[in-house]
Amino acid sequence: MRNRILIGFAILLGLLASQASWGQAANSANDRHPDAISATDVTNAELQTALQKIPSTAVSDQALRVVSINGEYNVAVGIVRRNKTTGSNPGGAIEHSQVTEVYHVLKGTGTLVTGGTLENPKPAAADSEVVKVLVGPSSLGDKVQGGVSRQIGPGDVVVIPPNTPHWFSEVTSDQIVYLVVRVDPKKLLPAGFKPN
Repeated sequence: MRNRILIGFAILLGLLASQASWGQAANSANDRHPDAISATDVTNAELQTALQKIPSTAVSDQALRVVSINGEYNVAVGIVRRNKTTGSNPGGAIEHSQVTEVYHVLKGTGTLVTGGTLENPKPAAADSEVVKVLVGPSSLGDKVQGGVSRQIGPGDVVVIPPNTPHWFSEVTSDQIVYLVVRVDPKKLLPAGFKPN
């Protein structure tokens, strides 16, 4: 399973790299799309600063950039921190209807459950930051029933396609921190977004 996830991530990176190569060729030919850019950087210093600023709530998700790729689709980069779970209430589950997420764990460990079905699903509020900035239309639930559980930790990468319920059933370290790349083919997220 882990090999399939890594292969999927490699394919995604290849597609993004080919798009970047096309963008660079278009730049040199002076026929670039109005939204084309050569590259977008998110430095480790920015990641660390974002982690310092986000509140110490059970789950903190901070969008860092939303980039239009040649006007064809958007790619968002964010950082997420989840605190250690205790007792029988590890936090809620979610399912995004149109955005693919790629998690790259930077530190900490936890049990991620994907697939199955959301328990007690409810749509996320259309005017919420979750929908408008982070992940587009989504459903929230209590937990995931019947999904696939896996332990993840530093260096692990997980690709979560649209319409896939996912949930951390447990965070075993003090916190788990992961970089998240969100692929937005319908351009729902606000291109050009950068936090203040």
